[in-house]
Amino acid sequence: MQGHPDEGGTTESAEATANSGDFSAVVSSHLSAVGSSGDGVSGARPLAQLAQEARADGVYGALDLGTNNCRLLLARPSRRGFRVVDAFSRIIRLGEGVSQTGRLSEPAMARTFDALKVCAAKLGRAKVRRSRLVATEACRVAENGAEFLDRVRDKLGLEIEILTREVEARLAVSGSAALIDPSSDYVLVFDIGGGSSELILLDLTRRGRRRDGRSAGRLDAQHCMVAWTSLPIGVVTLAERFGGRHVSAEGFESMVAETARLLADFESQYKVAERLAGRRMHMLGTSGTVTTVAGIQLGLKRYDRNRVDGCWLNVGDVRDVTVDLLGRSYEQRIAEPCIGRDRADLVLAGCAILEAILRMWPCERLRVADRGLREGILTTLMLEDGVFAPARRRRRQV
Repeated sequence: MQGHPDEGGTTESAEATANSGDFSAVVSSHLSAVGSSGDGVSGARPLAQLAQEARADGVYGALDLGTNNCRLLLARPSRRGFRVVDAFSRIIRLGEGVSQTGRLSEPAMARTFDALKVCAAKLGRAKVRRSRLVATEACRVAENGAEFLDRVRDKLGLEIEILTREVEARLAVSGSAALIDPSSDYVLVFDIGGGSSELILLDLTRRGRRRDGRSAGRLDAQHCMVAWTSLPIGVVTLAERFGGRHVSAEGFESMVAETARLLADFESQYKVAERLAGRRMHMLGTSGTVTTVAGIQLGLKRYDRNRVDGCWLNVGDVRDVTVDLLGRSYEQRIAEPCIGRDRADLVLAGCAILEAILRMWPCERLRVADRGLREGILTTLMLEDGVFAPARRRRRQV
């Protein structure tokens, strides 16, 4: 239940590799223009600046092939970070049944292949200069996960890498870190996925004097990671085990208890509750569960990312939404505009995971992020290419 319809190492897509010559051509054209101007060498801009400008003109791509969703984001660097030029999201349920069989099913792979075909076309049309295409839990645990991605590479030309759990956690932090309250001492970031759930504890006191929103919004937050875990449980796996369409209060508590059992190991190892006691902290949720809860709590008649992304929720209001959903029938959940048919059988599993987190580490504030892994990938690629510099530095270079 990762989000809603969209308006390891670095891997370049086939499209990015094909366009590798464009960069040199742009630089050469700039140099030719300078040489013919009559200004001589003194009027030429540094080659490094020309290189940065050429890279900044390119489109970057990030694809997240999850257990439940296939999501693509295409963007250009901008002074505030990056500007989205195209996006795609489709529920494919790639991990459907994997928890029982250990394999990706043929229907799930067919659905996913169709979605990836759309992504390949978008990457090609946008002439993406550089991209990173990743797969997460379903392909990590399925016996035929790598085999399926080989088939995708051979037929669609998409090189999709399977992320480790740690890299997935780090990229999720990078993608959502701009929403961290810099006045906090600790932030507990979580991403409730389809087949796994990541939790990351950030100790912001490690940033010392650099406590500002700009550093929080980049890779700096990764250096504040003091503990992380990836639970082998998500909305799809939990709903398949305990049922998702018709959920009783007892069934819901069983899902909470199962999640709490897994969280207990993380708490025991890192003493998270002890660290948080008496400190300024908040939670930051990057999953479709929290965006759905936020949309319902805001009373949206149609999901609106602009209103959800970055909003703050009181934990009491979060629990009110959960109680309300638990009292609804499956058909009534389908009728909820921020849920719909595709998520109606998964939303309560997500709420159970969220409730277990809130019980383990009580807090008052939860910030909602309709961003995460893809944004983290784009941020990382642009930083590596030197086109994601702070706005003030770029202005001084011009």
